[in-house]
Parts: sequence; structure tokens; C-alpha cells
Amino acid sequence: MREMLTGGPLDVLTGDYLAELTMLILGRDRLKNPAGGYARTFLRQLEECLGLAHERGVRIVANAGGLNPAGLAAAVRELAARLGIPARVAHVEGDDLTARHPGPGNLAAHAYLGGEGIAACLREGADIVVTGRVTDAALVTGPAVAHFGWAPDAYDRLAGAVVAGHVLECGTQATGGNYAFFTEHDPARLRHPGFPVAELHEDGTSVITKHDGTGGVVDLGTVTAQLLYETAGARYAGPDVTARLDSVRLTQDGPDRVRVDGVRGEAPPPTLKVGLNRLGGFRNEVVLVLTGLDIEAKAAFVRAQLETALAAAKSRPAEVRWELVRTDRPDAPTEETASALLRLVVRDPDQDTVGRTLSGAAIELALGSYPGFHVMAPPGKGAPYGVFEDVYVPHVDVDHVAVLHDGRRIAVSPPHDTRVLQPLAPSQEPPLPEPLPTVGSAVRRAPLGLVAGARSGDKGGNANVGVWVRTDDAWRWLAHTLTVDKFHELLPETAELTVVRHVLPNLRALNFVVEGILGEGVAAQHRFDPQAKALGEWLRSRHLDIPEVLL
Repeated sequence: MREMLTGGPLDVLTGDYLAELTMLILGRDRLKNPAGGYARTFLRQLEECLGLAHERGVRIVANAGGLNPAGLAAAVRELAARLGIPARVAHVEGDDLTARHPGPGNLAAHAYLGGEGIAACLREGADIVVTGRVTDAALVTGPAVAHFGWAPDAYDRLAGAVVAGHVLECGTQATGGNYAFFTEHDPARLRHPGFPVAELHEDGTSVITKHDGTGGVVDLGTVTAQLLYETAGARYAGPDVTARLDSVRLTQDGPDRVRVDGVRGEAPPPTLKVGLNRLGGFRNEVVLVLTGLDIEAKAAFVRAQLETALAAAKSRPAEVRWELVRTDRPDAPTEETASALLRLVVRDPDQDTVGRTLSGAAIELALGSYPGFHVMAPPGKGAPYGVFEDVYVPHVDVDHVAVLHDGRRIAVSPPHDTRVLQPLAPSQEPPLPEPLPTVGSAVRRAPLGLVAGARSGDKGGNANVGVWVRTDDAWRWLAHTLTVDKFHELLPETAELTVVRHVLPNLRALNFVVEGILGEGVAAQHRFDPQAKALGEWLRSRHLDIPEVLL
């Protein structure tokens, strides 16, 4: 926050504090303390920076309210009074639908609101607006609506703000963080990337940049990567507008400046997404270290021992998962590089079943199992895990309200026009480019990542992998080569799962949605990489035949 306020000019400072996992964490926090449920880090940052924001006339909009935006707003007022800084603090509420979704273990049910409540607060003079669960892009659409006075049906302008908001929402991921082609840049430049800034214009176009003198890089690649992050098809739906990602045009507009224009929008869908977070039970794990020779035999031996012990226990865990990770290498110069990891994960509704049962079974083998037996850490008593799912409710079922600094309440009307969200019809699908000529062309077996960048992430139990290239010839090759069948082949873990491919020619990109690979969401920790953050990098590391002309 301090870097953003001191690094250059700003009108509005936004902060995105929420994710699916964060809502579960805040739900558990609220169980312990009903007055909690908001991001306390926001308050700590604000204590240091509220004076700076006031001096510079910068408004602050953040979704740090989490499950308790009214509580955070009250805490901010107390902080401002203690610091002697005048601040009009407003908040947005109405997203909390927990009472309407009762059930065993349910912690939180929150609708993803749009930016109109934020806009109402800003129009009435708020200096600080805190919200609960709004869409990430709403932190930008709200201030844009308040500043430019856009009508609710200014869909192209709203869609442009949504795209800008999506680029900003993960901070330095737009300025070189987590970037596939990081090796092409000076490492010193990327070690501490600056945060992105969006220069928004009345017509809905924007320029993505960063404060002068800060680290990182803003170019077509970094912005493309973030545009593909946690999205799916051409229609990117939100409560304010459905943005057409297939219409986005990116242009390098100078050093560390990327212009975003051409964005078209459509009426939002008639329903709002509601994220449900509940406790799914308890989980535990033990990681056994297997060193040296006979790794497979050692793994089979100890697995049989543990399976026998679990079967003989008073109650066997409902779910038992094994994974052997071959980190070992032959004739290794260190013990660690001579070792593989065997991971056992158990889940059950009962904490004792995953706690005492597993710890007893594992530790009692310490003197009677494979040679070199040891574990990374002894199993604990078992920790609760969460389950995320989404449902949809009509806009009219949600009481979206802006609560102003003086206590007045402004009801936010649902959208007048809506459009049922549908994937593009076959006739609307963009045509593929002409294939890259291959007759007589030499090919080389090489990693996909020599040609293509990728970024991946999670949406509930699904993962998306966005893949893009940087030249027209590479696009001609990628569009025809990286089919769903090839994707299944390159990532065998997806072979039995539904994978949907979306084509985005303006970005020279393909976006793959892998359904169900994350089970019941990140909090359930269904797989090794529970948020699919590295799924794209795995894809980039896979080898296939690539034309020499592209390498």
C-alpha cells in the first residue's frame, strides 16, 4: 500500500483480499470470534498509510471486509479517529446468504456482487469503501462507474473496466510475477515487481502500466498471461456485464505500457454466483522418505504394511490416497537427492480416524519396515478441510446495499436487462488460422514452453490452463496442434476428465478448462497442487514435435 501511494499518482487504490480459500479461513475465524471475519492485514496496512492517502486525495476501495464488512468499516473509523485523520468510511453489504443455505458444516455462503454498490458509496463522498464478497473486477468497475457516470447498459465501457480489473486483481502477476518467460528479463528487474496501474478512459479503453522506477515489466506477454488467468471461454460473465474476451485487443503503447481496447460487452446473466464454503471433514498425511536402492519395492512393502494396519483399526478412513514422487536419482551425491517421497493422505468425517489411527499405524512401523525408514514429520491429530461449491440465485434474491459514512442506506437495483449466459454457438466460433506449412519442414522434439507461455489456476473444482504464443506463425501451429486430444496426451492426469478448449485469436491463445481435477476445491487439497498453479508449467515442460522454424 505504501509503495502504491508514494510511487506515483493515483485516484483510487484498490485491494483484492479475497479468494475461495480465504472465505473459508475467514469463516473459521468468525466461528471463534463473531466480531471477526475480515482481513486484519488491511487494518495494519491502513494504520501506516491512511495519512498518506488523505494527503494525496487517494480513495481506497477494498474487499477486505470478507464476511463482516460492517465490522471492518467500524474498525477503520476507530482507527481514523485514533490517528486524527478525517475519513468518510462506507461499506457494501448484502452478499451474505449464509442463513439461506443452512446445512451441516456450512460456514459461509456469499454472492459475488458487482460494482454498483461501490459506485454509490463513492458518489456520496466516501474516502474508503470496504466490501464483502464482490467480484474481483468490481473493485475497478465501481470507481469507473462513479467517475464517468456510465449507465448500467454501457456494456462495452463496463466490459473494458472488467478487463482492466481482471488484469489488476492479482497484483504483480501483471507486472512479471509468476511469468512463463521470466528468464528473458533481467532477474534484478523481476525480484521486486511493482504493482500494476490501470489508466481508465471514459470510452472503456485503458492502459496497463506501473509507477515509474518500480521493478517488473508490463508487456503484451505479462498482460496476456493475466487475462487468461482463471477465465474460461469467450464470455466472461459478471454481475455488471458479460465481457467478451475474444474481442480484447492489446497493443504495446511504449515501455511498460499496454493499451487495452476493442472490448465488447453484453448484458449480464440473470443470476449471481454464490460461493458456498463448508467443512468437509478432517484430513491428515504422512510423507515417508525412501532412500537409495529398490525404491519401488520399498514403497510397495510399506504401503502393504500401512494398508493392513488401517484395515485392522477400529475405523478405516473413508478416503486413502497414495502418491510416490520419484525425486531420487542414481548414484546421488547427497542423501536428499538419493531419496523419493511416498505420500499418504487420508480423509474422514471423524478427526480421531485420521489422527490417532494414522499416527499409530505409521509410527509403530518405525523399527519394523523398510531399510532407512523415516518420515518428513510425524502425523498430527488431523486438520479440518473445506469444500467449495457454487450455486446461482436471481439478482432479486440479493439485497445489495451501500451503507454510507453517515448511516444512510442506498439499495442497489438489480440489472434491468439480462442475458442468459451461453457458450458461443459453432457458427460464432472464431475461424482458425491457416495451418503452418509442414511439408518438407524439419521438426524437433522439444518442450512446448520453448514456443508457448502458459498460466493456470483454479475455479472451484475445475482448473484452467491458458496457453499463448507471440508470433502469427506460432499461432498457426498452436491452434491446429494443441487440440483437446493432444492436451490429454501431454497431461495424462487429465485423460479421464472433461477438457473444454476455447479459442481466443486476438490474444493468440487457447484456454483449456479441466473439469473436476481439483475435486471439491482448493480447501479440500485434493491433489499435490491444489490450486493448479503449476499445471501450465507442467504442460510447458512436455515434449512434442515442433517445427524448427519456430525454435
